[in-house]
Amino acid sequence: MSKKNALEMEARTEHQKIKMYTTIYSFATSLGAGLILLTLFWILHYRGGFAWRSNVEIEFNWHPFLMLLGMVFLYSQAILVYRTGRNMPKKKLKLFHAALHFSAFICSIIGLQAVFDSHNLNKNPIPNLYSMHSWIGLITIIIFSIQFLSGFITFLYPGLAPSLRKVLMPIHIVFGLGAFIMGLISCITGLTEKALWALQDKYSLFTAEAFVFNFIALITVFYGLLVLYLVLDGTYKRQTLPEEELVLTERDD
Repeated sequence: MSKKNALEMEARTEHQKIKMYTTIYSFATSLGAGLILLTLFWILHYRGGFAWRSNVEIEFNWHPFLMLLGMVFLYSQAILVYRTGRNMPKKKLKLFHAALHFSAFICSIIGLQAVFDSHNLNKNPIPNLYSMHSWIGLITIIIFSIQFLSGFITFLYPGLAPSLRKVLMPIHIVFGLGAFIMGLISCITGLTEKALWALQDKYSLFTAEAFVFNFIALITVFYGLLVLYLVLDGTYKRQTLPEEELVLTERDD
């Protein structure tokens, strides 16, 4: 096979790879956006909307909304950004990656404040951190925060030596995916807990709100599985751009 034919075949393979990724990514992102909209519908239609400390029971509604938005949707987009923007300069992708992580972090902090307020400021205070959901959720936020800070220092600013970054990258990826999976588990357990608390006996009667709860949980699971597939399938891994290879070669020299 001539060099020209080999290059053409490589280009076709890359095109098919990008086309397949774009199709699955578009479907997954639409599913994620639908998840956020369905959660918003549930809160506005069934749970009285949003408030802050003027109504601590409704303040709680910020918790599921912001946790799904931050720790599921924004976090997943941050994880996928290197594959989604495969032809963008790596420096820009790092900034997008960090910005999405920071947005997810802000959502999670406000979401935590909302749930603590709804417990502590309630007329009949509710104990904190007693359930399996709260334990998993808090550990997830702690791991995510450490992951975000260490990643920022290691890969963005001030940035460690390339050889050290190469060693730490697999650890960064493993803990990042681990935190995302824990976030999914936390959301599912939290939705179950909320459904049992809010609906009680009505949950087993297949009321409309019970169906909404279950669909939110199902979409969360399917969305998470699609994101994990896109991340773990090496076919879609971003390839180093020619100009980046040149920079790395010059550094080695």
